[in-house]
Amino acid sequence: MRNAAKAAGTTIVTSVFHPFFPQGISGVVVIEESHLSIHTWPEYGYAAVDFFTCGDGLPERAHDVLKRGLKAKTSEVMFVSRGAISESPAMELVSHVTETENGQDIHFSSLREVNSEEADEEPMLQIAQAGK
Repeated sequence: MRNAAKAAGTTIVTSVFHPFFPQGISGVVVIEESHLSIHTWPEYGYAAVDFFTCGDGLPERAHDVLKRGLKAKTSEVMFVSRGAISESPAMELVSHVTETENGQDIHFSSLREVNSEEADEEPMLQIAQAGK
């Protein structure tokens, strides 16, 4: 988690992790830009990770580090724009992508259509950059 925060270009303040018996862990890395949190259920081969950030942090880079570190065969990522305090709604689903060993499946993208040529090169990064 700390490596993921560093890869995202964020500034770590502190972190705390709590292991569960017989397995699993919950933890949070507090960053100046907000936080990363994780909850794992190894018995199901599942981990839920949240990365909340403002500023110039790059959550797609954290995703890559965590995916490799957890040896994930599948990942599901939702980008949500949040914090538009003076606007309604203050949160908006930007994209929902599932990545498997066989490729990516984009379920939803409010930013733009992703054509097949673009999908060949890091669609997660392209979707994230399109929102900036």
